[in-house]
Amino acid sequence: MLVTGFPAGMFQTNCYILAHDDSGECVVVDPGQDAAEPLMQFLAQSELDPKAVLLTHGHLDHTWSVHPVCEHYGIPAYIHPEDRYMLTDPARGIGSSMSQMIAGVEFREPGEVIEIADGDELTVAGIDFVVDHTPGHTQGSVVFRTEIETEDGPLQVALTGDTLFQGSIGRSDLPGGNHDQLLQSIARKLLVLDDTTAILPGHGGSSSIGQERAANPFLVGLTASQ
Repeated sequence: MLVTGFPAGMFQTNCYILAHDDSGECVVVDPGQDAAEPLMQFLAQSELDPKAVLLTHGHLDHTWSVHPVCEHYGIPAYIHPEDRYMLTDPARGIGSSMSQMIAGVEFREPGEVIEIADGDELTVAGIDFVVDHTPGHTQGSVVFRTEIETEDGPLQVALTGDTLFQGSIGRSDLPGGNHDQLLQSIARKLLVLDDTTAILPGHGGSSSIGQERAANPFLVGLTASQ
Protein backbone atom coordinates (compact mmCIF):
# COMPACT_ATOMS: atom_id res chain seq x y z
CA MET A 1 0.00 0.00 0.00
CA LEU A 2 1.10 3.54 -0.72
CA VAL A 3 1.12 5.67 2.44
CA THR A 4 2.63 9.09 1.91
CA GLY A 5 2.15 12.65 2.99
CA PHE A 6 3.50 16.16 3.16
CA PRO A 7 3.38 19.07 5.64
CA ALA A 8 1.33 22.04 4.45
CA GLY A 9 0.77 25.65 5.38
CA MET A 10 2.04 27.80 8.21
CA PHE A 11 1.10 25.09 10.70
CA GLN A 12 3.00 22.37 8.79
CA THR A 13 0.02 20.04 9.11
CA ASN A 14 0.58 16.58 7.69
CA CYS A 15 -1.73 15.77 4.78
CA TYR A 16 -1.73 12.03 4.03
CA ILE A 17 -2.63 9.97 0.97
CA LEU A 18 -3.32 6.23 1.17
CA ALA A 19 -3.86 3.86 -1.76
CA HIS A 20 -3.51 0.18 -2.55
CA ASP A 21 -0.55 -0.49 -4.82
CA ASP A 22 -2.73 -1.99 -7.53
CA SER A 23 -5.46 0.66 -7.34
CA GLY A 24 -6.01 4.01 -8.99
CA GLU A 25 -8.16 5.11 -6.06
CA CYS A 26 -6.99 6.75 -2.84
CA VAL A 27 -8.04 8.40 0.41
CA VAL A 28 -6.91 11.85 1.56
CA VAL A 29 -6.53 12.68 5.26
CA ASP A 30 -6.49 16.23 6.70
CA PRO A 31 -5.90 18.65 3.81
CA GLY A 32 -4.91 21.79 5.68
CA GLN A 33 -3.86 25.29 4.70
CA ASP A 34 -2.22 25.51 1.25
CA ALA A 35 -2.63 21.73 0.79
CA ALA A 36 -4.96 21.78 -2.21
CA GLU A 37 -2.49 22.67 -4.97
CA PRO A 38 0.35 20.29 -4.02
CA LEU A 39 -2.19 17.56 -3.29
CA MET A 40 -3.84 17.90 -6.69
CA GLN A 41 -0.44 17.94 -8.40
CA PHE A 42 0.61 14.76 -6.62
CA LEU A 43 -2.65 12.99 -7.42
CA ALA A 44 -2.41 13.94 -11.09
CA GLN A 45 1.22 12.81 -11.36
CA SER A 46 0.43 9.56 -9.55
CA GLU A 47 -2.77 9.00 -11.56
CA LEU A 48 -4.75 8.60 -8.35
CA ASP A 49 -8.45 9.33 -8.01
CA PRO A 50 -9.46 10.32 -4.44
CA LYS A 51 -12.70 8.86 -3.13
CA ALA A 52 -13.02 10.69 0.20
CA VAL A 53 -11.38 13.05 2.64
CA LEU A 54 -11.07 11.81 6.23
CA LEU A 55 -10.77 14.47 8.93
CA THR A 56 -9.19 13.62 12.28
CA HIS A 57 -10.80 16.71 13.83
CA GLY A 58 -12.22 20.09 12.94
CA HIS A 59 -9.39 22.52 13.61
CA LEU A 60 -8.70 24.84 10.71
CA ASP A 61 -5.13 23.71 10.17
CA HIS A 62 -6.51 20.25 9.28
CA THR A 63 -9.63 21.29 7.35
CA TRP A 64 -8.69 24.50 5.52
CA SER A 65 -8.65 22.90 2.07
CA VAL A 66 -11.39 20.30 2.57
CA HIS A 67 -14.04 22.26 0.65
CA PRO A 68 -11.98 22.95 -2.51
CA VAL A 69 -10.60 19.39 -2.56
CA CYS A 70 -14.00 17.75 -2.09
CA GLU A 71 -15.69 20.03 -4.60
CA HIS A 72 -12.95 19.56 -7.21
CA TYR A 73 -13.22 15.78 -7.09
CA GLY A 74 -16.89 15.49 -6.13
CA ILE A 75 -16.15 13.45 -3.00
CA PRO A 76 -17.45 13.44 0.60
CA ALA A 77 -15.71 14.45 3.79
CA TYR A 78 -15.92 12.30 6.92
CA ILE A 79 -15.91 14.02 10.32
CA HIS A 80 -17.20 13.43 13.84
CA PRO A 81 -20.42 15.40 14.51
CA GLU A 82 -18.92 17.13 17.58
CA ASP A 83 -16.47 18.97 15.29
CA ARG A 84 -18.65 19.52 12.24
CA TYR A 85 -19.52 23.11 13.22
CA MET A 86 -15.89 24.11 12.66
CA LEU A 87 -16.16 23.44 8.92
CA THR A 88 -18.21 26.63 8.57
CA ASP A 89 -17.20 28.48 11.73
CA PRO A 90 -13.55 27.58 12.41
CA ALA A 91 -13.03 30.60 14.68
CA ARG A 92 -15.09 28.87 17.37
CA GLY A 93 -12.46 26.16 17.56
CA ILE A 94 -9.31 28.27 17.74
CA GLY A 95 -10.21 31.06 20.14
CA SER A 96 -10.48 34.82 19.75
CA SER A 97 -6.76 35.62 19.55
CA MET A 98 -6.04 33.21 16.70
CA SER A 99 -9.30 33.87 14.89
CA GLN A 100 -8.09 37.33 13.86
CA MET A 101 -5.97 35.75 11.13
CA ILE A 102 -9.08 34.50 9.31
CA ALA A 103 -11.18 37.64 9.68
CA GLY A 104 -13.27 38.11 6.55
CA VAL A 105 -12.52 34.65 5.15
CA GLU A 106 -15.58 32.53 4.33
CA PHE A 107 -15.49 28.80 4.96
CA ARG A 108 -18.04 26.33 3.62
CA GLU A 109 -18.87 22.68 4.08
CA PRO A 110 -18.28 20.30 1.20
CA GLY A 111 -21.41 19.28 -0.66
CA GLU A 112 -21.48 15.92 1.12
CA VAL A 113 -20.44 15.49 4.76
CA ILE A 114 -20.64 12.06 6.40
CA GLU A 115 -20.66 11.95 10.18
CA ILE A 116 -18.69 9.19 11.90
CA ALA A 117 -18.79 7.67 15.37
CA ASP A 118 -16.64 5.55 17.66
CA GLY A 119 -16.28 2.01 16.37
CA ASP A 120 -17.43 2.75 12.84
CA GLU A 121 -15.88 0.57 10.15
CA LEU A 122 -15.34 2.34 6.84
CA THR A 123 -14.24 0.99 3.48
CA VAL A 124 -13.07 3.75 1.16
CA ALA A 125 -11.04 3.24 -2.02
CA GLY A 126 -10.84 -0.43 -1.05
CA ILE A 127 -9.13 0.43 2.26
CA ASP A 128 -10.68 -0.64 5.56
CA PHE A 129 -10.60 1.84 8.45
CA VAL A 130 -11.77 1.66 12.05
CA VAL A 131 -12.78 4.90 13.77
CA ASP A 132 -11.71 5.52 17.38
CA HIS A 133 -13.29 8.56 19.04
CA THR A 134 -10.54 10.25 21.09
CA PRO A 135 -11.91 13.47 22.61
CA GLY A 136 -9.60 15.79 24.51
CA HIS A 137 -7.81 17.87 21.90
CA THR A 138 -11.27 18.63 20.53
CA GLN A 139 -14.55 16.94 21.40
CA GLY A 140 -14.76 15.41 17.93
CA SER A 141 -11.19 14.18 17.58
CA VAL A 142 -10.83 10.70 16.09
CA VAL A 143 -8.09 8.27 15.14
CA PHE A 144 -8.36 6.29 11.91
CA ARG A 145 -6.80 2.81 12.05
CA THR A 146 -6.01 0.62 9.07
CA GLU A 147 -3.72 -2.29 8.23
CA ILE A 148 -1.06 -2.50 5.55
CA GLU A 149 0.93 -5.43 4.25
CA THR A 150 4.71 -5.27 4.65
CA GLU A 151 7.55 -7.67 3.95
CA ASP A 152 7.32 -8.72 7.59
CA GLY A 153 3.56 -9.20 7.51
CA PRO A 154 0.57 -7.02 8.36
CA LEU A 155 1.22 -3.72 10.15
CA GLN A 156 -1.44 -1.66 11.89
CA VAL A 157 -1.30 2.06 11.18
CA ALA A 158 -3.02 4.74 13.26
CA LEU A 159 -3.61 8.22 11.87
CA THR A 160 -3.68 10.05 15.18
CA GLY A 161 -4.32 13.66 14.16
CA ASP A 162 -3.49 15.93 17.09
CA THR A 163 -4.22 13.33 19.77
CA LEU A 164 -0.75 11.76 19.93
CA PHE A 165 2.53 12.97 18.47
CA GLN A 166 6.09 11.72 18.40
CA GLY A 167 7.23 12.64 21.91
CA SER A 168 4.20 14.73 22.78
CA ILE A 169 0.39 14.97 22.87
CA GLY A 170 -2.13 17.45 21.55
CA ARG A 171 -2.81 20.77 23.22
CA SER A 172 -5.97 21.05 25.27
CA ASP A 173 -6.16 24.80 25.93
CA LEU A 174 -8.35 25.67 22.94
CA PRO A 175 -12.18 25.67 23.02
CA GLY A 176 -13.43 22.12 23.55
CA GLY A 177 -10.10 20.86 24.86
CA ASN A 178 -9.73 18.85 28.07
CA HIS A 179 -6.33 17.59 29.24
CA ASP A 180 -7.58 14.78 31.50
CA GLN A 181 -9.99 13.60 28.82
CA LEU A 182 -7.17 13.61 26.26
CA LEU A 183 -5.02 11.40 28.48
CA GLN A 184 -7.96 9.05 29.03
CA SER A 185 -8.52 8.81 25.27
CA ILE A 186 -4.86 7.97 24.67
CA ALA A 187 -4.86 5.38 27.45
CA ARG A 188 -8.09 3.67 26.42
CA LYS A 189 -7.81 3.84 22.64
CA LEU A 190 -4.10 3.96 21.79
CA LEU A 191 -2.07 2.39 24.57
CA VAL A 192 -4.14 -0.78 24.22
CA LEU A 193 -2.77 -1.23 20.70
CA ASP A 194 0.21 -3.42 19.88
CA ASP A 195 3.63 -1.82 20.33
CA THR A 196 4.35 -2.29 16.62
CA THR A 197 1.41 -0.09 15.61
CA ALA A 198 2.74 2.79 13.52
CA ILE A 199 1.40 6.25 14.29
CA LEU A 200 1.09 8.96 11.67
CA PRO A 201 0.38 12.20 13.55
CA GLY A 202 -1.02 15.50 12.40
CA HIS A 203 2.31 17.27 12.88
CA GLY A 204 5.91 16.11 13.00
CA GLY A 205 7.40 12.71 12.31
CA SER A 206 6.00 9.22 12.54
CA SER A 207 6.50 6.90 15.48
CA SER A 208 5.04 3.74 17.00
CA ILE A 209 2.93 2.94 20.02
CA GLY A 210 5.88 1.10 21.57
CA GLN A 211 8.21 4.07 21.14
CA GLU A 212 5.69 6.47 22.66
CA ARG A 213 4.87 4.11 25.51
CA ALA A 214 8.59 3.94 26.36
CA ALA A 215 9.74 7.50 25.76
CA ASN A 216 6.84 9.98 25.61
CA PRO A 217 7.03 11.99 28.86
CA PHE A 218 3.29 12.70 28.81
CA LEU A 219 2.47 8.99 28.94
CA VAL A 220 4.53 8.05 32.01
CA GLY A 221 2.37 5.95 34.33
CA LEU A 222 -0.61 6.13 31.99
CA THR A 223 -2.68 2.93 31.82
CA ALA A 224 -5.85 1.87 30.02
CA SER A 225 -7.72 1.76 33.35
CA GLN A 226 -7.51 5.53 33.73
